[in-house]
Amino acid sequence: MIRFEDVRVTYDGAAEPTVQSIDFEVPEGELVLLVGPSGVGKSTVLGAVSGLVPHFTGGTLGGRVTVAGRDTRTHKPRELADVVGTVGQDPLAHFVTDTVEDELAYGMESLGLAPEVMRRRVEETLDLLGLAGLRDRPIATLSGGQRQRVAIGSVLTPHPQVLVLDEPTSALDPAAAEEVLAVLQRLVHDLGTTVLLAEHRLERVIQYADRVVLLPAPGSAPIVGPPAEVMAVSPVCPPVVDLGRLAGWSPLPLTVRDARRRAGTLRDRLAAAATADSTPATNSHGTSTPPAAPAPAGDGAAAGGRRVGRGGARPDGGGVPSARASEPVPAPPRPRAAGDTARRSLFRRRPATLAPPRTRIAEVRALAVRRGRVDALHHVDLTVAPGETVALMGRNGAGKSTLLGSLVGLVAPSAGTVHVGGAVPSRTPPRELVRRVGLVPQDPRDLLYADTVAAECAAADRDAGAEPGTCRGLVSELLPGITDDTHPRDLSEGQCLALALAVVLTARPPLLLLDEPTRGLDYAAKARLAAVLRGLAAEGHAIVLATHDVELAAEIAHRVVLLAEGEVIADGPTAEIVVSSPSFAPQVTKILAPQRWLTVAEVREALA
Repeated sequence: MIRFEDVRVTYDGAAEPTVQSIDFEVPEGELVLLVGPSGVGKSTVLGAVSGLVPHFTGGTLGGRVTVAGRDTRTHKPRELADVVGTVGQDPLAHFVTDTVEDELAYGMESLGLAPEVMRRRVEETLDLLGLAGLRDRPIATLSGGQRQRVAIGSVLTPHPQVLVLDEPTSALDPAAAEEVLAVLQRLVHDLGTTVLLAEHRLERVIQYADRVVLLPAPGSAPIVGPPAEVMAVSPVCPPVVDLGRLAGWSPLPLTVRDARRRAGTLRDRLAAAATADSTPATNSHGTSTPPAAPAPAGDGAAAGGRRVGRGGARPDGGGVPSARASEPVPAPPRPRAAGDTARRSLFRRRPATLAPPRTRIAEVRALAVRRGRVDALHHVDLTVAPGETVALMGRNGAGKSTLLGSLVGLVAPSAGTVHVGGAVPSRTPPRELVRRVGLVPQDPRDLLYADTVAAECAAADRDAGAEPGTCRGLVSELLPGITDDTHPRDLSEGQCLALALAVVLTARPPLLLLDEPTRGLDYAAKARLAAVLRGLAAEGHAIVLATHDVELAAEIAHRVVLLAEGEVIADGPTAEIVVSSPSFAPQVTKILAPQRWLTVAEVREALA
């Protein structure tokens, strides 16, 4: 169905091809996953299938790409529209109408389908993607995840033979992502639709793939094969595969279910390590520290094991993190049941040693926000302390971005109060506000306006009053390989996010807000981002991030705040919140339950 024959693409002004030696075939009725680090050319490969490369992007395409027998070099995108449906990384760039229902019908209207066929397919797609309640909503009022579902639905209604999807689940909550992927799998299995998709969140999609195409580095030839074989050599892999590598499992598991079946020995090793680690240790003051008492039955701990998490230490006084893994975390004086000290010590977070409680950086009280006919938030309470990292989680449209907008002054409260550093954000002049709070929005290009990366970084240094080179150093730390003369609009989604984040971090605001900060980032870039955020938290910066990335929340968040329908439904230490949720638990937690581990790094440290 899709055939690449020695394809290479060189953009105007580039010294080297962005991709080269691309030679593989996607048979009809297969779901093929395109993977690789950020910036290796995945979007370019996808664009060559739809004809956007080179007809829209410019540049030179060498070799040959055929789709259903049509050469994309001689057929423009409009001549492939009846065969190929495409969803890019930016859903907003995809829309041509104002409302959800009109957008779903537009592609079919362009192809001249009968009205009764259009009506039936629109209704089917609304139900398939959970959009029935949004059918009359203006697209401009939708959340990022809702827009992404609409974009996917708009290419499903014409029933194309080929679907090309670039990061289709990047803005979706876990449940919505599963729904979309289940729909794609049904199209592949039942209708013989051919799907080629690129995705960085491999933990969501790897189990659905028939084959994987790996682009290991810029300009490198692809590696093609079954998912387990390619993951064995891939520089990017999901936590389930990383854990399998650590445990020495072969073949590598691709699903939580497969990993759980093999995890018995690993659980025993972790239990033994916990037992050995429970001997008296010397704390940072040179005194002997007894091991924590075992947790009471029914609290979720495995017999002989330990529950490891890093969500219980909170800079606002809810436990101070220890410098060593073997030291218990003292709880503040309060009445407590037997075994409660053990619970607090086992749910500690250890990214950094934080200062004693200070004045809160942000405080939200009884906040309500109404947007048109929609109650986006109502009666929301939230406090954020210096050095604290808070993850806002919940389904698409729950109010996460609206809450961030309230904290940065973009959204005025309908009721209640918002204070950041003693100021009311919606009433504070922007020049003064940027010294208190910084926001990286869902679309990072909103912050970029210069013609080169170097000019963007120089402007950020000047605006923040920082030393020259500060912003450029942050860019290199987050995502190495971006050259100074690159235009920001030519960057991939992940590279663009790294640049925007560096621009905001240059001012080093006491409160940093991030809206879906890992969209477009591979695992290595995400690890670098986590290291930067941990460093900022250790210096006393408060961080609030809205994310659907449960792995990131498990890695860096002290607290998780769950929102639903504009309300806070849970607020507590990360381990307590995510472990109890089947939707928001990370893969390692699911695999090693009932022992409470959050990340592969924790498991590796325990076995060392």
